[in-house]
Amino acid sequence: MPIIHLTKYFMVPCCVPAEKNFKKNRFFFILSLNLGFLMLLSIQFSFQNAYWGFWAHKRINRLAVMRLPVEMQFFYRQNIDYLTENATNPDKRRYSVVGEAERHFIDLDMYGDSALHILPRYWPDAVKKLGEDSLRKHGIVPWHVQTAAFQLTNAFKEKDAARILRISADLGHYIADAHVPLHTTRNYNGQLTNQEGIHGFWESRLPELFADKYDLWIGAAEYKDPIAEQIWNTVAASHLASDSVLLFEKELSKDFKPDKKYSYELRNNVLTRTYSREFSEKYHQLLHNQVEHRMRLSIKMVGDIWYTCWVNAGQPDLKELSGFTFNGADKKIDGAEEAGWFKRLFMVRPEAED
Repeated sequence: MPIIHLTKYFMVPCCVPAEKNFKKNRFFFILSLNLGFLMLLSIQFSFQNAYWGFWAHKRINRLAVMRLPVEMQFFYRQNIDYLTENATNPDKRRYSVVGEAERHFIDLDMYGDSALHILPRYWPDAVKKLGEDSLRKHGIVPWHVQTAAFQLTNAFKEKDAARILRISADLGHYIADAHVPLHTTRNYNGQLTNQEGIHGFWESRLPELFADKYDLWIGAAEYKDPIAEQIWNTVAASHLASDSVLLFEKELSKDFKPDKKYSYELRNNVLTRTYSREFSEKYHQLLHNQVEHRMRLSIKMVGDIWYTCWVNAGQPDLKELSGFTFNGADKKIDGAEEAGWFKRLFMVRPEAED
């Protein structure tokens, strides 16, 4: 349906002069449609502009496949498009699945300066020491990566092709998130230091401008066990980098007036304020290609963990799964996931199943 038709019926002026026969319930109904439609457009634009969220996550999973040994590539390359396109599924589930959001981050600074020394490496120990509610409140990405790796190992043992692909795509996403410095601090968007927007600046604007120069080709996958040690080392390195992410932006901002720090660009036919190219280039130089470096490490770790799970499962013959295709039931699960996101967003009543 053309957008002009949508605006004709939905984008009705909200401030209408009172009339004798005007019904309040109709006014609020139209107002809710207006707000819902604007929210949908806002989310659509934010998703389209989420460079790390979409481009990077997809690219990381795709390039991780190239690192796998030939015994795994036979199956993974056949399904590389699935692993690429579904790399963003966990972000979609944040809007529909209770308990999903905390799998993407951990606010280490909430546990004090000794967080990396006092936090137990394994989930049961952490729950016993700190309580599950408290842990989930401040993020659980290092523990959830271990859980997902355990699930992937079992899927390999069972030679369950659908689960192997689903868990591999999700696991790649969580590992990549763990490599983002601002996913390890409660000041994740600079909201505590008057630096609002820095999360998108690091994740979106810098890759948008410089990703075509990134060198993302890495060698063959390596066996890395225990996985707990690998993911905690990653989280520690990300958190160590978070200070420079915030500090360099704040220091650089002192040398730029607002009209030089920001510029306006046309995105999806909407004039949008963003960080200027000059400011972005200076920040990129100060960080010494940090975004590229963290992305390279993401690709390496995703391939390494996929490979490690396969080895731990006894190196099953994946050629036996070469004829696999997603059936109607499998696709229905993915479709329900997407539908759940919109239902949660707009409080839509579910329709009866045929």
